[in-house]
Amino acid sequence: MEPILEISGLTKTYAGGFTALQGVDLTINKGEIFALLGPNGAGKTTLIGAVCGLVRPSSGTMRVFGEDITRNWRSLRARIGLVPQELATDMFETVLHTVNYSRGLFGLAPDPARIEEILRALSLWDKRKAQIRALSGGMKRRVLIAKALAHEPDLLFLDEPTAGVDVELRRDMWAQIAKLRDRGTTIILTTHYIEEAEEMADRVGIIQAGSIRMVEETRSLMKRLGRTEAHIGLVTPLACIPEVLAGYNLSLAQGGHELLYRGGDGSGGGKAEVAQLTKDLVANGIDYTSIDIRESSLEDIFVDLLEGAAA
Repeated sequence: MEPILEISGLTKTYAGGFTALQGVDLTINKGEIFALLGPNGAGKTTLIGAVCGLVRPSSGTMRVFGEDITRNWRSLRARIGLVPQELATDMFETVLHTVNYSRGLFGLAPDPARIEEILRALSLWDKRKAQIRALSGGMKRRVLIAKALAHEPDLLFLDEPTAGVDVELRRDMWAQIAKLRDRGTTIILTTHYIEEAEEMADRVGIIQAGSIRMVEETRSLMKRLGRTEAHIGLVTPLACIPEVLAGYNLSLAQGGHELLYRGGDGSGGGKAEVAQLTKDLVANGIDYTSIDIRESSLEDIFVDLLEGAAA
């Protein structure tokens, strides 16, 4: 795969002594959606700010499109789009003016047809003459995305793009992000909605305390660390796990009224084992009243990884 962003040994220590980034190494491939996950204060926004020229790193190198961004910042920055967390825009300007202005900032000629396409795709065309201050929070968030897309970037950063947006608007915005990826745009996002990363991202990276803890393909991560969990309600409580069930990863809960199974992996093998477990329960005269099966989500894995790192 062709790398579009290569970060090596990136650090950032602020004047007060706080270190926000600690030797970050990260490579992003052309055309992928990469989700950067981490708790508040982990360094996500600082890392994005460093690539976008908003934060000056203390040390390290960054290559974008094969070039050193510190040497060719102006020309390379024109190929990068950023949707920030903050609603930073002139609230008294109209939607159309502020999006057109963003395109002009990067030296591109006016393109009314392209701007109309972007605004229509984000359901903003009917609001094009409205002042931004009159829009809802979700619509203001869409304006930020429109501004970032106005100069047709090859690399797009989305820092919590759907924060404060209702479910319907969030779905619409993710549909647009999928279309951007189909056009060849590389997308790096941070999000608190981890189910979005699970559904959309090709790879995920986990950052904690300014360091990248892991980077892995989403499907591979789910298969490697995913688990099946089953809660089986029993008719008669058990004092201990019967010997005939010793081959399963079981524990007792609810005072012996519930069998708790954990096993398998993200490929679904655990469900087959649970099916066999229920057959063994019946064969050995252990009656059950209910069974609740769930698969690990990316959020479960994320929380487990962070708790394991903190232990």
